[in-house]
Amino acid sequence: MTDTSFTPRVFSGIQPSGDLHLGNYLGALKRFADAQDKGVQSIYCMVDLHAITVWQDPADLKLSTRELCAGFIASGIDPDKSILINQSQVPEHAQLAWVFNCVARMGWMGRMTQWKDKAGKNAEAASLGLFAYPALMAADILIYHATHVPVGEDQKQHLELTRDIAAKFNHDYGVDFFPLTEPVIEGAATRVMSLRDGSKKMSKSDPSDASRINLTDDADTIAKKIRKAKTDADALPSEVDGLKDRPEARNLVNIFAALNDQTVEQVLADVGGQQFGTFKPKLAELAVAKMAPISTRMAELMADEAEIDRILAHGATQAREITAPILKKTYEIVGMVG
Repeated sequence: MTDTSFTPRVFSGIQPSGDLHLGNYLGALKRFADAQDKGVQSIYCMVDLHAITVWQDPADLKLSTRELCAGFIASGIDPDKSILINQSQVPEHAQLAWVFNCVARMGWMGRMTQWKDKAGKNAEAASLGLFAYPALMAADILIYHATHVPVGEDQKQHLELTRDIAAKFNHDYGVDFFPLTEPVIEGAATRVMSLRDGSKKMSKSDPSDASRINLTDDADTIAKKIRKAKTDADALPSEVDGLKDRPEARNLVNIFAALNDQTVEQVLADVGGQQFGTFKPKLAELAVAKMAPISTRMAELMADEAEIDRILAHGATQAREITAPILKKTYEIVGMVG
């Protein structure tokens, strides 16, 4: 349970790695936009410090950061309702990360699945930043005393580590200063799969552009990708159990449910018994209606980079009103003089 002594606050971040796609939208951006009117303060972050744990072309990183900000706004996140920031513009993230580097244990970091996956057999050549990434992620969250973090399944282990770091800090210093943040995993399509292979997560790294719907795709491209999405020969079932062992069918139904704010059960009650030749046009029409306006709005925003930079600078000022006092108190607890 989250400690009720902490004011409810939501934090989440996305790496500015370029090529935002439907998985980013349904797994994160749409949920962020839906949540911002619930009366809980929300901070959404472009985590560029995380991005440089592997080498980035500087020009591409700048472009991707602005494009991600445009994606946040085009997806419905209002900078007047939520705090929208670029991580490196709020120095308290990195400052608290150093404290957490000294709290976290090497064994904890070494067990991180993403570290093992990304470093692979060549771990000696990986950056120290890639290894320490989860401590910075913990700092991103706890520098705001965030109580809730919307995450995908693949980030749940990192959030568990965040809770471990908070608990160890509180125990080591005899305080109840950092909350034990709760993950928020919800929705029909928190994990969107490839349109070409329902067993693989939708990813910008897939060599086939047909495997994903990019947030920059126009209406015709979106519809074409849905029509060509891999399926099987059977009709859609009327019950969820009927999607078992049918990864492509399950993925398309999940996408429809998430785009239409329905449960999978509700979708199957409507379309059960239909062939994909009937269902796909419905999904294509829905996807175009929901996604095409986002690509149009992103293009408009990217045409005015100065406005994007202004929004991020304003967000950083708002964020530091929260982070500076929390860092100051952290330093006092640890015993730093200043």
